[in-house]
Formats: sequence, C-alpha cells, structure tokens
Amino acid sequence: MRHVDPCRRASLGEEIRTRSFAEEDFAVFAERLREETELLRHLFENRGLSQREHVAGFELEAWLVDQEGRARPDNAVFLKRLKHGLVVPELAKFNVEINGSPTSLQGKAFSRLNDELLATWTKCVNCARMLGAHVLQIGILPTIQVEDLHTDNMSGMTRFAALNDQVLERRGGAPFQIDIRGEARLRRTHPNVLLEAAATSFQVHLQVKPESAAALYNASLLASAACVGVATNSPMFLGKQLWMETRIPVFEQSVDVGADDFKHVTFGSGYVRDSLFEVFAENLASYQPLIPQVDDAAPSRFAHLRLHNGTVWRWNRPLVGFDYDGTPHLRLEHRVIPAGPSLIDNIANAAFFYGLVLNFAEEIDALGEEIPFAEARRNFYRAARHGTDAQVRWRGGEVTRLKDLLLRELLPRARLGLLSENIPESEVHEFLHIVARRVEQDQTGAHWMRSWLGEHGDDHHGLVLAYLDRQTDGAPVHEWSV
Repeated sequence: MRHVDPCRRASLGEEIRTRSFAEEDFAVFAERLREETELLRHLFENRGLSQREHVAGFELEAWLVDQEGRARPDNAVFLKRLKHGLVVPELAKFNVEINGSPTSLQGKAFSRLNDELLATWTKCVNCARMLGAHVLQIGILPTIQVEDLHTDNMSGMTRFAALNDQVLERRGGAPFQIDIRGEARLRRTHPNVLLEAAATSFQVHLQVKPESAAALYNASLLASAACVGVATNSPMFLGKQLWMETRIPVFEQSVDVGADDFKHVTFGSGYVRDSLFEVFAENLASYQPLIPQVDDAAPSRFAHLRLHNGTVWRWNRPLVGFDYDGTPHLRLEHRVIPAGPSLIDNIANAAFFYGLVLNFAEEIDALGEEIPFAEARRNFYRAARHGTDAQVRWRGGEVTRLKDLLLRELLPRARLGLLSENIPESEVHEFLHIVARRVEQDQTGAHWMRSWLGEHGDDHHGLVLAYLDRQTDGAPVHEWSV
C-alpha cells in the first residue's frame, strides 16, 4: 500500500468522481469549506497543528519526448509499465510528476534527496527507453506546438477534465488570451487549459510549525526573485524567445478565470501580518470554488479546504497535510523554480531556497519594512523576465543587478541559513557551489539555450536533442558546452 506522503500536493492532485456539478454541489461545498476553514482557525489558535518542522520534499514535473525531441503523449502506457508509486500523471499525456519522499532538513538532507531522485529518474529513463522515448526535465519544451495542446492530449483523469470545464464555464466559454512581451512578442488565443501543461516546474516543499509559518511564508515571497533568477530554464514558447523564465506568464495566463478580481495564479496580495491562517481566510473570502466535489470525509480531513486550496496556484502556496500519525500539519510549496536542467541542479536550487528562506525569516520584520510587498512582487517579475541581469530594488531603496546581489549577499545568507540547521559544511558547499558557479558564469538553462541557438541557428529540435544529451551526462548546467 502506498504511504501517505506529507509532501504530496493538495487534494487537486487526487482523483475526483465527476466532472459535472449542479448548483447544489456549489452550495454544499461552500458550506463545508466554511466549516473546515473555521476548524483550521481553531487549530491555529489552540496549538492543534503539528509541531514538526523543516521537513523537506519536492515534486518534479517532466516531459515524455520522442526520438526527435517532440512531445510524446504516452504517459498512460509509460506509467502502467513503470509501476512506481512516486510517479503519477500530470495534466497532459506528455507529462508526468515525480515525487520525493519527505526528509528532515538536517544532516545530509540534499544528498538524500538527490540519491532518491536519481534512483527514481533512472527507472523512468529505462522505462521510457523501452518505449522508444525519453524523459526530459525542462521548463518549457522548445519544440512544443499549438497542435500538441488540445484536449485529446489531456490525461485521462476526471479532475483534469473538470478543471477545464469549470475554468471555461467561469470565462463564459471565451478562449484564453495569451500576450507575452519579451525579446519578441507572443499574442494568440487558445481554447483550453492545456497551455498550463507547457510549463513544468520543480516544486519545493517545507513543513513548518504554525508559530514560525508566517515569517517563513513572508521570507519565501521575498526570496522568490532570487530563486527564479538563478534557475531560469524556459526562455521560449511556441517558437519565440520571450522571458528568461517564460513559464511564469504562460502559467498565469493559461488558467485565468477572467471574472474574479483575484487571479488564480498569483504572487499574492501581501505579506501575512500575524498568522499563515490569513491566506486560507483569503482563499475562502476571495475565491469561488472551481471544483465543488463534495466529500463525506470528516471536517478534520480538510477535504474541501485542500481541494479549494489546490485551485489557487500561488507562487508560494501554504498547504495543509498530515503527519504519519494523522496530525494535520502546515507546509509551504514554493512553485517558482522550473524543472531541470539536470538532476543535481534541481536539488541545488532547493538548497538555495531553503537556506535563503531560513536566513530571511530570522529578520523578516526588518526586511519586510525595507522591502515592501509590492517591491518584492516587482522584483519577482523582473527576475523572471531578465534572470540574473534583472535590476531589483533591495534594502534602503538600493537598485542593483540581481547577479551582484546574489554573489555579494544572498548566497552567503543561504549558506548561513543551512548551517543554522546543522547541515554539514561540506554538504552546504557542494550544493550552493553549483548555484554560485551558475551565477558567476552567467549560465542558467535559459542562458545555455539562448547561447546554443546563437551558435547553431534556429533549430529547436536540435536544441532539445543537444539539451537531452547533456542532461543525460548528469553534469550541472554551468559545465555544459555549447
């Protein structure tokens, strides 16, 4: 039997019973959501949530591609043959999701995460090879075409069909409007939510205590610009070079319900003031349920709250989960990092996130006063667009290049944050050194792809195959040749 993984995603990741809903379903769901949100408030106020903290985990979204580097919509056959409890379907038939087992953020935590990811990934590679295919970690596949993003390529799970139905219903059937200005400009319409499948990520989880959750959440918001800047790996979409991390605007525009003042993919509306519960209260007050699947589970299972929360894709999202003994816990899901380029790049990005957030949390009140939420949000989008060349506004109103800030202050802060958790110095150096070299050499995945195209011409199939070769070798991206 598959164990309950505390670092699994919110309940939208589980299957639902139907894709059709009546007005009564929305009414009943809303009432149960209110009941569960009130219960969560009670647990916050009465120390009813888990006191375990700093448990790490991840989700890696990957592509299936054919021998020419094109998306291969074959995840049902792949997963049936693989038979691995940590590898599950994603929205599109050409994507899968690889989950990591939770591990305490102590000792050689990153080596443990890396070893497990390597073992799972190796099984995926071997299984794909038997199908004449490859698995690939990349934010946006350069060869993806509009023709790939149709509902025939949606994974065969009811929850995905229901999501598409309900988002389009909320939009009155209107197609999605894509408008991204970057190196070039992409403008088009699209009739379904499959655009979301074009943007794959490496999502980092951190279980937290309720009393430290607000500080760590605000620290995650503040760290987001640096974390996306050092990890950019999605410089193009539908044949056009756009942002360094084009996955950010693609995802935000791909599930835009159109009617709500609050966007379902969002950086958020502000720092939390006193308690992380404020975010769950905002979800209740500001977001109408998208998928009102009524469940008979007891309120203490938070089935409706978790499902509702799973349809609000904050770039830093608080989640309710459960410890192995059934005690409800809080964790943060950091969603800004793209998949890839290599296995060890993923884990290095996680190490940088954890270290920076733990360090920021120690002085978050002062940092939050000097860097208002609106500025943290602007810094995030600047970094997604320009990568480490972004001009960001920092303490005291200083405007500085993100690369310089990373080398001067943020990487040293991340180191201190990890050492404060009793991570061995050799472990800290091994993984943060990868990030530092990437920054020093101006070679994230996005930089490498742009350099490759500059050297070899506008050959996206050749680009994907060259990227796959280097990813297979296992070296971090700063060591890749063009």
